[in-house]
Amino acid sequence: MAQDKVPQKWDARFAGPIPHTSSYYAKCLFGGVLACGVTHTAVVPLDVVKCNMQTNPQKYRGLIPGFSTVLKEQGVGGLTKGWLPTAIGYSAQGMFKFGLNEIFKDTYSNILGEENAIKYRGLVWAAASGSAEFFADIALCPFEMVKVRVQTSTPGTFPTAFGEAWSKMSANRVETRFPFGSLAPLWSRQIPYTIAKFVGFEAAVELFYSRVFTKPRSQYSKTQQLGITFASGYLAGIFCALISQPADNLVSQMAKPENRDKGFGQIAKEVGMRNLFMNGLGTRIIMIGTLTGLQWWIYDAWKTANGLGTSGGQAAKK
Repeated sequence: MAQDKVPQKWDARFAGPIPHTSSYYAKCLFGGVLACGVTHTAVVPLDVVKCNMQTNPQKYRGLIPGFSTVLKEQGVGGLTKGWLPTAIGYSAQGMFKFGLNEIFKDTYSNILGEENAIKYRGLVWAAASGSAEFFADIALCPFEMVKVRVQTSTPGTFPTAFGEAWSKMSANRVETRFPFGSLAPLWSRQIPYTIAKFVGFEAAVELFYSRVFTKPRSQYSKTQQLGITFASGYLAGIFCALISQPADNLVSQMAKPENRDKGFGQIAKEVGMRNLFMNGLGTRIIMIGTLTGLQWWIYDAWKTANGLGTSGGQAAKK
């Protein structure tokens, strides 16, 4: 294809050791499906407890007590509620999050030119990841709304099967605000989260390779490179959880029937900023730190298996 030919002037797509062709982007899109779909589905039990801690903190008072309460009242099946909308929704989100980030990063770098793309690489990372997440959340929103409603509804009051839950949300769209009623708080949660996730990861990788592992990246084994990827992702994940916690809590609060006619501001005022920040925070730090580290590891393992190398730290001059 014509756009895959190496141009005469500087082009971010061909500035690194691996050309960013249409095939590269396609593989990155699928890598995002694996990274987010697999990991979010794997931590559904944690997510069930976290969401209930946010919406009913008097009953679900902590991670271990929360697990015990769900198991006692609903059995093991209670910890897997919402797994299918999670798998579908976050696979779609991951495709756009990771894949479009690669495209936007190259696009914005080319707009700035080589020198400015390197000098202002932090802004490029932020703009690219934020732009990608804007579209990723549109794909995620309907599935996230179904997931949260299934996970937080009192047993017996709402269907747990994906198809039935989707149909009921759609049939009662005036009440549920389905399918995009949670898009604004989702953007407020996910865009800062993703910017922190990608900027934090890129910065951590760059720091590791410039201060700790100072040999050329190619001299480290694939296992070592993927270890650096995981560590960088975990550190970024902790930062993500702290930044996006209030908005994440707000999304969970919106699923409560008593909040169906309330605006975001009213819900936030009633719950209180301290509770929006603190309820479920410890669980979410564990969940998001692990999740983010694994996402980056899976994404880079997929890229490495396809000969695309590992992510991050490529913009800085060595």
